Amino acid sequence: MANSYFSVKVQNEKQKTFYSFLCSVFLTITMRILFVCLGNICRSPAAEAIFTHLIEQNKLWKTISCDSAGTAGYHEGQGAYPKMINVAGKRGYKVTSISRQVRPDEDFEEFDLIVAMDNQNIADLNRMAPLGNAKAKICKMTDFALRKNYTYVPDPYYGDTRDYELVIDILEDACEGLLQSITN
Repeated sequence: MANSYFSVKVQNEKQKTFYSFLCSVFLTITMRILFVCLGNICRSPAAEAIFTHLIEQNKLWKTISCDSAGTAGYHEGQGAYPKMINVAGKRGYKVTSISRQVRPDEDFEEFDLIVAMDNQNIADLNRMAPLGNAKAKICKMTDFALRKNYTYVPDPYYGDTRDYELVIDILEDACEGLLQSITN
């Protein structure tokens, strides 16, 4: 499926439905994206920071916005994990989000795209999704990767600095691909 808004190789009917939905979203004035991981203190806040950086760099703040949330509320009200803030900061990203849990009734209405970090996040989001076309908004971060060949963004929480750097590497690549998908 290809058009002036979005060009991808569609491999199955589910993807065709999903990308058709994405194409319809591009006709709106503002694209709102929600990045989701488990606790909203490592991966999704980093994705939000990286994508915000790309939005600002490309002067797209009037047309694209993003936020992040977790499928669980373990850390609600807390800032991102210090290791992630540190590693992302060394690459020039400001991770400033405050953790919150996904609010299904609000988030599936407010956001045009809900980008999960792994398959468990997708399963959790599918369970949370209200009836209607809400599930069509859910996708996986690594589906947008341009160069990295990962099927999910690993949770670095118990890992060392290299694990956090890998997450940033994957997110930089996938965020770039996501932005290209939206703007091309």
